[in-house]
Amino acid sequence: MCGIVGIVGTSAVNQHIYDALTVLQHRGQDAAGIATFTGDAELCVRKGSGLVRDVFQQHHMLELKGNAGIGHVRYPTAGCDGASEAQPFYVNAPYGICLGHNGNLTNASELAEILIREDRRHLNTTSDSEVLLNVFASELQRVGTVRITPADVFAALSAVYRRCRGGYAVVAMIIGHGILGFRDPNGIRPLVLGERRTPRGTEWMLASESVALDSLSFRLVRDVAPGEAVFIDEQGRLHTQQCVATLRHTPCIFEYVYFARPDSKIDNISVYRARMRMGDRLADKILRERPRHDIDVVIPIPDTSRTSALQLAQRLGLKYREGFIKNRYIGRTFIMPGQEEREKSVRRKLNAIDLEFRGKTVLLVDDSIVRGTTSAQIIELAREAGAAKVYFASAAPPVRFPNVYGIDMPAVSELVASGRSVDEVTRLIGADWLIYQDLDDLIAACKHEDARIEEFDTSCFSGEYVTGDVTPEYLERLQLERSDAAKLARRERRSKLKVVRGS
Repeated sequence: MCGIVGIVGTSAVNQHIYDALTVLQHRGQDAAGIATFTGDAELCVRKGSGLVRDVFQQHHMLELKGNAGIGHVRYPTAGCDGASEAQPFYVNAPYGICLGHNGNLTNASELAEILIREDRRHLNTTSDSEVLLNVFASELQRVGTVRITPADVFAALSAVYRRCRGGYAVVAMIIGHGILGFRDPNGIRPLVLGERRTPRGTEWMLASESVALDSLSFRLVRDVAPGEAVFIDEQGRLHTQQCVATLRHTPCIFEYVYFARPDSKIDNISVYRARMRMGDRLADKILRERPRHDIDVVIPIPDTSRTSALQLAQRLGLKYREGFIKNRYIGRTFIMPGQEEREKSVRRKLNAIDLEFRGKTVLLVDDSIVRGTTSAQIIELAREAGAAKVYFASAAPPVRFPNVYGIDMPAVSELVASGRSVDEVTRLIGADWLIYQDLDDLIAACKHEDARIEEFDTSCFSGEYVTGDVTPEYLERLQLERSDAAKLARRERRSKLKVVRGS
């Protein structure tokens, strides 16, 4: 999962993009980048590994000149975990294009072969974002005019939609021309459009989540529609076109479970309200399964489960307590590279307040259970703090299948619920009782009558992939690329290469 932003302003946009990226930092902590262009079409780029605050120093910001630009925060998915793959990516022909991408192309390997063989384009990385950039550049090259029009951009994008499959939201910058944003035909990955009126004119902004607009006082205009492209030229004029028909509007349900900030709205659905309804639904299931439960206190696993846990406690008429204190200077364990790092980070990140646990039957509430190792360690922390019994509740159903649309939800072999019953998972994580949200209840919690969203991408829970092109062979290849062993091997190869180059 990544965060993207694009702004066309009436004054310098460097600070605005930086601020927006800090708000979207939860979507990726591996790398960050900003690209801008000036009135005389000079390209300015800064990107690198690490958090936004670490990548950009004052002298970098001063060099990012211009009234239009894009930004990106990344965490690595399959095969993409090197500093060289920080975004935005750039190609100098045609016109000079920079691109930042959130999502995953399911046919990236095939596209890469065609780009090299038929389009005569060179790829520097294994990232599907670079593939997407070169597909767009190749199609735009066919225009062959000195100055492109919005119609030219949309025509090129129509061809991109014909060639690319998967889930994606994209911001791109055509140097000297403007900023472009577009979204996959299923609307799996989010993208919103905002505007801000200034004395100098109207400014436009594209972002992964509405909270980025809020932080900069932009008004949320709407979500970019699935299959729609938005182009803002360098004069600040907005152009939109539906480049391909919407197939099935199926936003990723895991955005509402975990990834998005609770103060965001995605496809006109409040993430906060969706998580409240998750808590209600989960409480109702507890009452059905254990009407005479012996729970003394409900404790959330900070931070994303707080909203659901509080609502669950209120519904059950139980005490809600903050039993874990979080060190906010440790990254999100879900998006940390490598199982060893995730395991080390749990105790560095969380500390239990023993008086909230001692002698009590506690219900720990988390947004989801993926690998299970973090859950097991948290349950161990609760027992060490003196809990008499430790129950565990997941606001999401069992994660049994990999996500192929841009979330590094790992290889099937690393998913604790894959091929296991709830009782088996309960024993593995060391809980006295485990309860999962039902998928139908999760879908109902995320629906909203004004959003007009009837279905979601629930592939990591159901194994149903909405693009219809995910084969067993593709999943097997993904297994080889995404496993922690494969990532470790890639890091070791890079380390050896650095040693050879330095010798």
